[in-house]
Amino acid sequence: MLNNTTDWLTQHDTLLYWIGIISLLMFVFSLLLLPILINKIPADYFSLNEHERAIDLLKPRNILRNVVGLIVLLAGLAMLFLPGQGLICVLIGLTIMKFPGKYALERWIITRKGVLASLNWIREKGGKQPLKV
Repeated sequence: MLNNTTDWLTQHDTLLYWIGIISLLMFVFSLLLLPILINKIPADYFSLNEHERAIDLLKPRNILRNVVGLIVLLAGLAMLFLPGQGLICVLIGLTIMKFPGKYALERWIITRKGVLASLNWIREKGGKQPLKV
């Protein structure tokens, strides 16, 4: 069994190398960009009720927002298994995107243990008001 594992590792050393590089890049990305994005969220974003209205998903601006948000979301999902701020990155990706039901999903994520405290800690370091839920 151990020989099979070491054989697989030696046969796929290039794949493991690239996974390591991508993991390192996502970690650096999360450290640099996430505090900027977190501080751009309005303090009352999660307490407003006007988010659920008709959304025109085919507007070029909304398409671009959804593509960028999807990239951040996928990076966050990967960071759940790789080094980085996974849940926070998922939340930021969802915040960027526009789709029906996203507000309820964001509120569910922000109420997970430690997520709101982490976001407010980052906002405090950036001189911003804490998020209100």
